[in-house]
Amino acid sequence: MADVLLIHGSGHGAWCWRDVVPVLTRLGHHARAIDLPSHGADRTPVNDVTLDGYTQAILEAMDGPTVLVGHSMAGYPISTAAEAAPDLVTRLIYVCAYTPWPGLSLADMRKLAPRQPLLEAVIRSEDGKSFTIDPAKARRLFYHDCPDEAVAHALANLCPQAIAPQATPVTLGAGYSRVPRSYILCEDDRTIPPEFQQDMAARFDPRDVHRLPVSHSPFFAMPDRLARLIHDLI
Repeated sequence: MADVLLIHGSGHGAWCWRDVVPVLTRLGHHARAIDLPSHGADRTPVNDVTLDGYTQAILEAMDGPTVLVGHSMAGYPISTAAEAAPDLVTRLIYVCAYTPWPGLSLADMRKLAPRQPLLEAVIRSEDGKSFTIDPAKARRLFYHDCPDEAVAHALANLCPQAIAPQATPVTLGAGYSRVPRSYILCEDDRTIPPEFQQDMAARFDPRDVHRLPVSHSPFFAMPDRLARLIHDLI
């Protein structure tokens, strides 16, 4: 089976994959999740975070050929990791994730969406270098179909998100183009509009685009089904 490395999105950490890792393990994979810099247990100051730092953290976590699964924001650093080390990345799996378009940052991509549901919940830091999500609005945006216990766990662990890595433009080349990739579109997503996910997935082979009837947090709402889909893609 495969070595699977799971990468979280904005404000989250390895903790969000807690229900997916055991299922992938039972299916025979070596599955694990990491904290990107300044997330979870990683103590990097949030103002020191860069997209290169995210990329390097992923590269350092790979021991050999690896399937990279990226949620939401993590679509960017798993892509740059594949560009840097295409021989180590056996597949990219985007879970309701941003996929880099040439010369655009993640913030640029977000602005291309027809709707901006996340903006109402964003609270910028005083220095303008990071943001947090209003906890009163997090459930409606991220977790509306998730169990109460999982929502409480998430709200207790959400952290500030650095803006710098999301404002960094990316242009990918030959390395990235060599890596097989799949997209999992979340049809009830209230954070990244599903119609914009469809626009991003339109650049994939149609056979590698899959759908789940779920919110922005399938790792809590339907972890078994998500894990089995990742297994099938591998």
